[in-house]
Amino acid sequence: MDTDVQLTERDPSPAPDQGPEQGSRFARFTARLAGLRHRPVTLLALCLAFVLLLSAFVAQPFLIPSSSMENTLQIGDRVLVNKLAYRFGTEPARGDVVVFDGTGSFVHREQGENPVTGLLRATGAALGLARPAETDYVKRVIGIGGDHVTCCDERGRIEVNGEAVREGYLHPGDAPSLVTFDIVVPEGKLWVMGDHRARSSDSRDHLGDPGGGTVPVDKVIGRADLITWPVSRWRTLSAPIPAAAGSRG
Repeated sequence: MDTDVQLTERDPSPAPDQGPEQGSRFARFTARLAGLRHRPVTLLALCLAFVLLLSAFVAQPFLIPSSSMENTLQIGDRVLVNKLAYRFGTEPARGDVVVFDGTGSFVHREQGENPVTGLLRATGAALGLARPAETDYVKRVIGIGGDHVTCCDERGRIEVNGEAVREGYLHPGDAPSLVTFDIVVPEGKLWVMGDHRARSSDSRDHLGDPGGGTVPVDKVIGRADLITWPVSRWRTLSAPIPAAAGSRG
């Protein structure tokens, strides 16, 4: 009887939450992670791949290439573009600062580029280190699908659905617009303008093009939510005119 007891005590069972096979897998995994410390090139490649994946689907730094959005955004600013902002049924709202692909609305010609140069530029742009593609634009949404946008009222202000828009973000000294227009924005489209109206090529400049200067919602890359660089200009970008305009009609 005593022998039986001793044999039982000498036969410890595996921990209930971790079998031998699971423990060995974890050990191999940690060993591989530790091994990466001695392979800096591999580690760098993995980090770069992760950042590019994040940039492609979640959020991308965007280098501001022109003065068309001053003083809100200045040349050389890096903004964080939220690519999930409009992925789940939400659409751009009046006042949003958006980055979009202007192909077919603002750009109607093929942009020739050496494939290698294009790949390097695209990689740099995805990291916020290089200028974006020439077809990418950053503008503010003034009118959404169904809105009646006109310029200008007797005080020189843009009106949306009969309501004057208070544009506190305009570049000092700029008029809301020196170009008159009267448009009902088609459903699924956006009327966009730069904050520095005197230096912005925007929906006003493409009134005679297909689409009448409007940008398809499905061409919007994302919403610019945050200035990340330089540090002295770090701040969020709000939408100051969502309720300034009246109901559509």
